[in-house]
Amino acid sequence: MTERYRVRVAEGDQIKAGLAMQMVALATCIPSDRMVSRQRQAPQVCRARWLSMYLTHVGFGWSLERVGHAFGFNRSTVAMACRWAEDARDRPELDAVIERMEATIRDICEGPALVLAPGAPS
Repeated sequence: MTERYRVRVAEGDQIKAGLAMQMVALATCIPSDRMVSRQRQAPQVCRARWLSMYLTHVGFGWSLERVGHAFGFNRSTVAMACRWAEDARDRPELDAVIERMEATIRDICEGPALVLAPGAPS
């Protein structure tokens, strides 16, 4: 099976999953376009993608299925990624980075949406 797992995803979910992926890209110096590539990737790229999935799951409180839809993978793939990330958090330096990324997501997303042009149609 070479077809990508795809389910219609709300624009807001795409944006939030993209935020998690960009944060991981910044922290790991692995471009997000490599994380979403369907071609075989080096282990560090796969782990960056897994970390993005995990951050989306814990940062936004999404179900594994919802994360899978946003990333184009099934729920069991996301579950495996989350298990890897939980185990990786045993490394204090990685745990500290993940904790900061989670806090950043909460800080950005818990506030009201920013209106850039009040009164103008969006």
